[in-house]
Amino acid sequence: MSLEGDVKRLWPELDWIEDETLRAQTAATWELALEGSELEADDLNQIPFTLLIKDCQITFMQHKRAVVHVAYESAKKMTEFFGDSLPLDLDVVVAGAILADVGKLLEYKKEDGKATTSQFGRYVRHPFSGVGLAMASGVPDKVCHIIAAHAGEGDMVKRTPEAYIVHHADFMTFEPFKHA
Repeated sequence: MSLEGDVKRLWPELDWIEDETLRAQTAATWELALEGSELEADDLNQIPFTLLIKDCQITFMQHKRAVVHVAYESAKKMTEFFGDSLPLDLDVVVAGAILADVGKLLEYKKEDGKATTSQFGRYVRHPFSGVGLAMASGVPDKVCHIIAAHAGEGDMVKRTPEAYIVHHADFMTFEPFKHA
């Protein structure tokens, strides 16, 4: 299957992005990541979403798709309740959530059937490599900001409302597994 086909299969949520250009840029970022990764698309449905939790059973794609859904539904509810008092760009939320961990494709490798940190990943964490991949694909700054700010590194910057939504969706679907 082609990289484009792999990305469409992994990410049906791309269709939620109404802006055709942003949708194409988001997909192109994933294609670029898969092209440069030691992982195959199918690995993402098998490897754990984090290496920080011993014997984590939740796959990368289960976590990532949950983040996108939680962020999208949260943004819709916030828009419903707050309206113009807190204008949100749903396309930016969805693209940012889809791209937040795209850099992990460079940070991880598969060794003896298990996910581990790649040589690259020893030096560059996924928020940084994710921004690089996204910039190379023409992704707008406001989405790159979400990628950069979604993890702990983002605690050092002022997050946009869209970045807060993705950050919290990410941690809502991570932190409970640390204590399970």
